[in-house]
Amino acid sequence: MIALPLYLTRKYDKIVLNTDLKNIEMDKMKTEKKLPEKLFDVLQHEGVVSIVSWGNDEPHVVNTWNTYLVVTDDEHILIPAYGMRKTEKNINVNNRVKLTLGSKDVLGYKDYQGTGFLIEGTAMYIESGDTFDKMKEKFSFLTRVLDITVTGIKQTI
Repeated sequence: MIALPLYLTRKYDKIVLNTDLKNIEMDKMKTEKKLPEKLFDVLQHEGVVSIVSWGNDEPHVVNTWNTYLVVTDDEHILIPAYGMRKTEKNINVNNRVKLTLGSKDVLGYKDYQGTGFLIEGTAMYIESGDTFDKMKEKFSFLTRVLDITVTGIKQTI
């Protein structure tokens, strides 16, 4: 009998068992969330969010506010966009983005006064549809919604 390597990976709301012969999907009752609870605490306090994008040129940074970020049930981060034209141009070339955000009002590591996060993800703009309409109700100034799929997150403070 040959022993096959077995790898467990998360795929949305399923657990995928990968072997050399086949993939077997099993429903999982509840998928762990990848966004930490402390991030949600930070989003309840005002602070600056920096969004870094890069296309063919040097990196570009644009800012918004913590309280403008909306996290969906599937952990996308939605950001109302009014300007952000250079960011959109960059995303059309390279959809990877990095965000930093924090608050001095949320305790960090070892009860340090303040905490912050580095978030990495892929981005796209939404210009119509249900998500756009719901965000427009909350942020009347927006012309588009920046939708970020989180691929990594790290608490920095």
